[in-house]
Amino acid sequence: MTLPPLHELSAAEAVALLHEGAFPAEALVRACLDRIAGDEPRVLAWQHLDPELALEQARRIDRAPVRPPLGGLPVGVKDIMDTADLPTECGSPIRAGRRPRADAACVAALRAAGAVVLGKTVTTEFATYQPGKTRNPHEPSHTPGGSSSGSAAAVADFMVPAALGTQTAGSIIRPAAVCGVIGYKPTFGLLPLEGVFPLSPSLDTLGIFTRSVEDLSLLAQAMGAHASFDLTPPGSERAEGAEEIPPPRVGICRTDVWSRASPPAQQLVQDAADALDLVGARISEVELPPALIGLGDVHSTIMAVEAARAMAREGHPELLGAKLRALVADGEAASAEAYREALARAAAARAVARGLFGSVDVLITPSTIGEAPEGLGATGDPVFNRIWTLLHVPCVHLPIAKGPENLPLGVQLIGPSSGDAALLRIARWAWERLRP
Repeated sequence: MTLPPLHELSAAEAVALLHEGAFPAEALVRACLDRIAGDEPRVLAWQHLDPELALEQARRIDRAPVRPPLGGLPVGVKDIMDTADLPTECGSPIRAGRRPRADAACVAALRAAGAVVLGKTVTTEFATYQPGKTRNPHEPSHTPGGSSSGSAAAVADFMVPAALGTQTAGSIIRPAAVCGVIGYKPTFGLLPLEGVFPLSPSLDTLGIFTRSVEDLSLLAQAMGAHASFDLTPPGSERAEGAEEIPPPRVGICRTDVWSRASPPAQQLVQDAADALDLVGARISEVELPPALIGLGDVHSTIMAVEAARAMAREGHPELLGAKLRALVADGEAASAEAYREALARAAAARAVARGLFGSVDVLITPSTIGEAPEGLGATGDPVFNRIWTLLHVPCVHLPIAKGPENLPLGVQLIGPSSGDAALLRIARWAWERLRP
């Protein structure tokens, strides 16, 4: 059997081949490290790397009498997640050199399942708005998005098959979109956040970057996702004699910020819906009810207040960047009543949001306002992500096209809260039909 370069394998492909004995985990880790050695000076996706430590993890797995479920799969970990064997600095001089005593729960779970932590990926300052050093691998003069910039760029550049990130506003979906990889923001609380820097506990969500939709369930289950992630796609049979799963009902949701999307991003949503319609999906328009209009401001209030509290615990305000100081100032200026009202409105909106999925299985919207913006001084606008993060619903970004500047462009599929398994099934079905 002729294999592709090992660093180009998807996570699911790599795990299957590791269990078949096609190559040892050490060979896969070496292939990823070789790719990093060649491309890291251009992409700058990694904050901390210890190649020998990664290789030793792989060797231990190769020596084990039974290969664990993930088999030695290399993963990248965003540098706001504690790792006992590597620093966790949160993109800030305040935490420079910090060495946690234990792994974050998500990291510990991945290691227990047989993952190799290849290294720590770059984050923006405390997972907010001040960019880190990472460049977009498609065009280094353009942003890779944020705050999970290093994770998205490393997966996009074939440095690692999968990486972890977090989303508080748009920090999974947006960098996935501008770097051209799969991004999955689960239902709020599905994956563990213990040992992850708490920027905004009402919003923070652990997520995953990969290059294939089927990889998402592999990583989510390894980290303890309680759902049964049966990824049998719609329109196929689960098993011999089983009832066929019908094609999905897809609702085009333009939201109240539709005008902020570029014409190519708007057109891609329609083109994707039309393409899915041709292969059996039932397409309809879904309008947001009044209770779900204007939620961007609600999200901003909650995030600012909780971020201000988080930064107060850190101390050293003089070491904060200008953008984070501005966010903290907004949070400190918000009254207690405004914060309570924002929390109440968010809770009411989540109840209303359940009704969005009465006649559809998933919504389709833009993931970003367009292609990666030129320049490295900002990470892009999360306007198409804030509402869904606030509503605690799961989202998957599918990279399906290139825009006028030949940079990645895609769409976002959104499911109901706790409907992650169904969303991932539909995302896999859609990906197989829309992927370039």
